[in-house]
Amino acid sequence: METASCSAAAANGAVGSQRDRSLVPERLQRREQERQLEVERRKQKRQNQEVEEEKSDFFAAAFARERAAVEELLEGGESMERLEEAAARLQGLQKLVNDSVLFLAAYDLRQGQEALTRLQTTLAERRQELQPKKRFAFKTRRKDAASAAKVDSAPGAPAAEGILASPPPLKEEGGIGSSWVFGFSNVESQVLEKRAGELHQRDVLLTELSKCTVRLYGNPNTLRLAKARSCTVLCGPVSTSVFLEDCSDCVLAVACQQLRVHTTRDTRIFLQVTSRAIVEDCSGIQFAPYTWSYPGIDKDFEGSGLDRSKNNWNDVDDFNWLARDMASPNWSILPEEERMVQWD
Repeated sequence: METASCSAAAANGAVGSQRDRSLVPERLQRREQERQLEVERRKQKRQNQEVEEEKSDFFAAAFARERAAVEELLEGGESMERLEEAAARLQGLQKLVNDSVLFLAAYDLRQGQEALTRLQTTLAERRQELQPKKRFAFKTRRKDAASAAKVDSAPGAPAAEGILASPPPLKEEGGIGSSWVFGFSNVESQVLEKRAGELHQRDVLLTELSKCTVRLYGNPNTLRLAKARSCTVLCGPVSTSVFLEDCSDCVLAVACQQLRVHTTRDTRIFLQVTSRAIVEDCSGIQFAPYTWSYPGIDKDFEGSGLDRSKNNWNDVDDFNWLARDMASPNWSILPEEERMVQWD
């Protein structure tokens, strides 16, 4: 009896050893497959890195070449023809940056966009220098009309509901932002408008507005909104850049090539942008797709040169948040139920 039991145990042990030996090749084969996959993954990663480096090198060379060409045109910009050529090449430079945002490092992207901003400012200044000087002329004006206008344009005077305000334009010489020369400044509790004929390819500055609604119908070249409080700004397609600085509790609707938001808080932005939006030193910024519309907006989009089918409204770079595995706490996507806005 004991002999039979021993024989059975030996037989079972032999079967178990045979099974273990059969599993060894399977484990080795699995381990080899995993090793091969890891080698392939590292190889692919190295190749991707090399491709990105090649793209970055190409971008750096192309950007430097085109920037030098634009700077040369601006330095010798004694005719509108040269300035228009500079503007066209500057748009090509902006497109180069837009097409490269997916592989550029944040630092390189920032440097490129800052260089573009400087060139765009210089272009605006050169255009202003070449504009014909306004001649002084006396104008006959009824005394009572002048008095009424003076009262209506008094700083801080609230406008009646539904009545458009007509504050004086920004000064063209001296002071901060003198190169922008067009827009509204130091206005409170008013409805402000500019039409397409006034806006076309102009550089627009809105500064120190409080509790205002601003409607900009048309196609500006650039838009800058600074020191605004509790304002709603609705703007047609902007050919190049939009800048927000030191704003709070505002709503902005805009389409543009590039958006830069600095030192701004608690602001909703309805956006169409062909490159990435950038926020810096901000908090409580919410993004949603651009939804404002008005008669003639299709024509304005055509004139702006923007690619209407391309919208990176939710692709945002936060220069104060470098962690790639965690979302920035400084901006977020506006929930869909909060996007239903009555613009008019």
